[in-house]
Amino acid sequence: MPTPPAFSNAQKAKRDFGVRLGEIRKTAGLTGRALASSCGWSESKVSRIENGKTAPSAEDLRLWAAQCGAPDQTADLIASLEAIEGMFVQWRRMERGGLRRAHESVMPVWQRTKRFRTYSPWLIPGAVQTESYTRALLRGTAARRGLPDDVEGAVQVRNERLKLLHQKDRTFAVLIEEAVLRNVMGDTDVMAGQLGYLLTVSELPSVSLGILPLGADRTAMPPVEDFWIFDDAQVNVELISGYLTITQPGEIAMYADAFARLAEIAVVGAPARRLIATALEVLE
Repeated sequence: MPTPPAFSNAQKAKRDFGVRLGEIRKTAGLTGRALASSCGWSESKVSRIENGKTAPSAEDLRLWAAQCGAPDQTADLIASLEAIEGMFVQWRRMERGGLRRAHESVMPVWQRTKRFRTYSPWLIPGAVQTESYTRALLRGTAARRGLPDDVEGAVQVRNERLKLLHQKDRTFAVLIEEAVLRNVMGDTDVMAGQLGYLLTVSELPSVSLGILPLGADRTAMPPVEDFWIFDDAQVNVELISGYLTITQPGEIAMYADAFARLAEIAVVGAPARRLIATALEVLE
């Protein structure tokens, strides 16, 4: 199954927003040139905005609505623009207040979600990490991105998430590639503790842990990007450059289908625990 382009959701939203602005202009009986002239812009700016190639500012939208005789739509247009801008957030913008605040910003979606599905091809997912594993990952992130050292604050926020594992109304379906078990984060002691914790947490009634074995036939579903599905309402993908939020039902369905296909390949229960135990033996 082909993987949807990483930025398709945000790009489509920008194009759709441009189309909406074009419809407002046409309803007012204005050409692109006439609108540009009345706003004091170049005609190409109107074209770029309507084609989703240039994001308008809030002031641009106020001018657009006013010149098109639709000032009553200004507030809604600005709110829509802010929502679109939030679909893809670069790490430097998301983390400019530090790692703790970045982690706090995503807590609301965790708190309102009842069904979690996550897949990772390279790391143990956050919901089933030990504190030491989380700390090692965040220290590496802070060093790579030149961030202030507020790792301990971010770890505390992550620990709040772990409490959700013990709430009866929440379920966590976790899929990881077997190679994740061999990727040492921190040091061997940290990794050994993490593998041991996976054995423990896999026994929780709220957690379903699946491991995609090395050597399995992946023709039907190759490894894809790391993603989280929150109920059927939202998908988040962590990219090298930033944090992608997907809310379009069609794209959420694509990730749900990918998760289901990955789950068909994964082993669970005793076979999964054997893979963890083997990785622990190799580590030791």
